[in-house]
Amino acid sequence: MDGKTTYSQEQLHYLRLLSRQYPTVQAAGTEIIRLKAILNLPKATEHFMSDIHGEHEAFLHILNSGSGEVKEKLEELFGNTMTQRDRNDLATLIYYPRPKLALAADENEDLDEWYRLTIHRLVDLCRYVSTKHTRKKVRGFMQPDYEQILDELIHLAEEGGSRRDQYENIISTIIETGQSPAIISALCALIKALVVDHLHIVGDIFDRGPRADIVMDSLMNAHSVDIQWGNHDVLWMGAASGSRTLVATVLSNSIRYNNLDVIETGYGISLRPLSIFANEVYKDCDTEQFQVKLTNTDPEQYTEKDKLLSARMYKAITMILFKLEGQKLLRRPEFGMPDRLLLDKIDYEKKTITLYGRTYPLLDWDFPTVDPQDPYALTEEESHVINQLTDSFRNSEKLQRHVRFLYSKGCLYKVYNGNLLFHGCIPMAEDGSLLKFSIGGKERSGKAFLDYAEQTARKAYYDKRGSAERQFGMDFLWWLWCGRNSPIYGRDRMTTFERRFIADETTWAEPKNAYYTHCQNGAVCEMLLKEFGLEGEHCHIINGHVPVRTKKGESPIKGGGKLIVIDGGFSKAYQATSGIAGYTLIYNSRHFRLVSHQPFAGKWNAIHKNDDIHNESVVFEKMETRMRIWQTDEGQDLQTRVDDLMMLLAAYRSGAVTEDHHG
Repeated sequence: MDGKTTYSQEQLHYLRLLSRQYPTVQAAGTEIIRLKAILNLPKATEHFMSDIHGEHEAFLHILNSGSGEVKEKLEELFGNTMTQRDRNDLATLIYYPRPKLALAADENEDLDEWYRLTIHRLVDLCRYVSTKHTRKKVRGFMQPDYEQILDELIHLAEEGGSRRDQYENIISTIIETGQSPAIISALCALIKALVVDHLHIVGDIFDRGPRADIVMDSLMNAHSVDIQWGNHDVLWMGAASGSRTLVATVLSNSIRYNNLDVIETGYGISLRPLSIFANEVYKDCDTEQFQVKLTNTDPEQYTEKDKLLSARMYKAITMILFKLEGQKLLRRPEFGMPDRLLLDKIDYEKKTITLYGRTYPLLDWDFPTVDPQDPYALTEEESHVINQLTDSFRNSEKLQRHVRFLYSKGCLYKVYNGNLLFHGCIPMAEDGSLLKFSIGGKERSGKAFLDYAEQTARKAYYDKRGSAERQFGMDFLWWLWCGRNSPIYGRDRMTTFERRFIADETTWAEPKNAYYTHCQNGAVCEMLLKEFGLEGEHCHIINGHVPVRTKKGESPIKGGGKLIVIDGGFSKAYQATSGIAGYTLIYNSRHFRLVSHQPFAGKWNAIHKNDDIHNESVVFEKMETRMRIWQTDEGQDLQTRVDDLMMLLAAYRSGAVTEDHHG
């Protein structure tokens, strides 16, 4: 470009705006040099986790350890100079600095010397793991109060002579002023941030385990994270949006699995309206089919009265749920699920139900709130209870904060550095074609349908309260949760009703979408990747949702290596099925590494006994050469920035844009 006339008006407008940030040739040139240096750094490490299901202790341990990345770095740096026991102790300190520091204060006779040695080791490790990052980026990970001290320590440590003396003096001063615990904690946080650059959560943060709210708090503190919504996540998103159906679903699930801590303690939602209603209306009812699971707790701590109240509450909210689901299906025929209208299929005199051409006796027919002539109508008391509970979900400040975060950092799918991330499936027909949906008045499939689904899911939370758009969005979130062939549910139907009321287990089946058969074929995976604009040797589908039955020989690597299933298996309820506690994935500049985890023995054992989660690591795909940032999505953005700045330099030199040396 040799003259002003070679620039369009749009280009000149953009270049003049850019010149405000880089007002001289020198400023633009310096930034180009900086960006090109970044482009040639190794690709940063990505950490993939899925299906956390509220198991906050196991999640936090795997998060803190980077699925073994921290220990691997300790082994590389200190393998020949520290004992295994000392490396384990240092690893646990990095994972849990506060409680480990408290133990050290009790156990070490010469605490100052322990502080000195520990700071030396942590600084050395910081230097080692910071080599893939620019100094500016490393400073960005530091706690603001200690940024200058940490920066000095890291960069003085490698120098000799008087600079080395300065380094030792800083450490001595830290110890003398009582700042050692704070500095050690800050170094531990920095190491974890440098070891794993970006975190992917591939769905299902909520339900089953005790404290999904603690998981959410930690994700909100992560320096770089994205989330692909799972069906259990959209369930809570819908409840927070004001969907009575999804509030009833959340409560039914939580009572069923005796998982009320997250509701009452985590989110401050009182269940008193439900308990009063259940004790009054269901006090003389049969609740045998609504016994609560006590697998995650000590059954001895619950009296028979407690168990009876839980069963009454479970039955009361589940009957409300069945009615609300029926209302939704009648209101939304486009969901194509008329066969899931069940309360009107009951013969209330014969105590039977007719489904799919067969008649079954009911295990429970004691329904005090159901009008056989209008089975989907809520009683006045039921309406009052569910409205109160829904208001509580809408008014929980902490829940609303978490759901806003899910919307801001979340999506149904993500394309990132050559990989396609989603929780459940890309719905497919039996013949292997992409399944077509007519929801929304237009036929869509594949990427187009997922784009529509995500846009509609956002309407549930962001559109005007009371509007038709918001109501449809909330109804659609319910469909995403359990609808036929939903991309994050991936099954034909959810048989909650059958499991409660019909003894014949053949009615309990929840057939999977054809995706789960076809995805075993590498060519199908490549077709799906291409649907989302991805082609190439190192492109993969990464999803969770379905536990990998490892004990039966099933592999998490499918489709000729193009599909990786990383269902985390965190939930204790699923570990009997999988045989392990699931998988996580590491993708760094050199390889893809799949990590299988055994169940976590608990935080106390980790802190006091250095009991780490036992895992096995397999590198299943290596890069031909070490991957650089210029080969990543971030690199493409940076290269675009370089190209723009090169254009600005040319514009300065040609006079099309004038430098401002006084800016």
